[in-house]
Amino acid sequence: MFSGAQISIYPMSDDFVGVILGALSALDPYRDRLRLETDDISTLMVGPPELLFPAMRDLFVAASRGGVHCVLSAAVSRGCPGEPDDPACAPRDGLGGDDRPLAERIETARQAVMRADHAGCPVAAQFSLYPLGAGHHMDEIYGCIDFVKASGVFERSKNFCTKLRGDAGPVFAAIEEAFLRFGAADGHVALDLTVSANSPTAV
Repeated sequence: MFSGAQISIYPMSDDFVGVILGALSALDPYRDRLRLETDDISTLMVGPPELLFPAMRDLFVAASRGGVHCVLSAAVSRGCPGEPDDPACAPRDGLGGDDRPLAERIETARQAVMRADHAGCPVAAQFSLYPLGAGHHMDEIYGCIDFVKASGVFERSKNFCTKLRGDAGPVFAAIEEAFLRFGAADGHVALDLTVSANSPTAV
């Protein structure tokens, strides 16, 4: 299975280069397990699906720590049929997908968010989950929505996406669980994500 994310961070600061470069050390613990490729638009992260969101969280928290309004944009995918299998993407403990009954997956995901450590960084996020190529994709989406509403970080439903709010730890954990637990275990699942911290117009 291939899993990865294209991510971009946007600090709203004249010193945006310094903020971004200063945050990159947050990725050091992941560099031996993720393939990282950066160009002038985004950074590609390729590796086990359960590492993608902790790496994004730590990078984003580091960039936001100084109080600058910061936004992360990410497109995340697992199981894309157009990408080759990559040994670096092998998930631990079968976390590349979960084929248990929906109610069990909802409860497992909820418990994982309850256990998530807090990062000390309040964030707002919105995401959309796309379980592709499955005839029962709406059941998976509705199951994911049921999970998010019980996760403790749900704020509201919006057109085309779901909005979360809370500490970065549980928020990124909820998004990770949505990505790992819903959609066919061996199918193609994509997720679109935007996260904001320190917004001057938070509502």
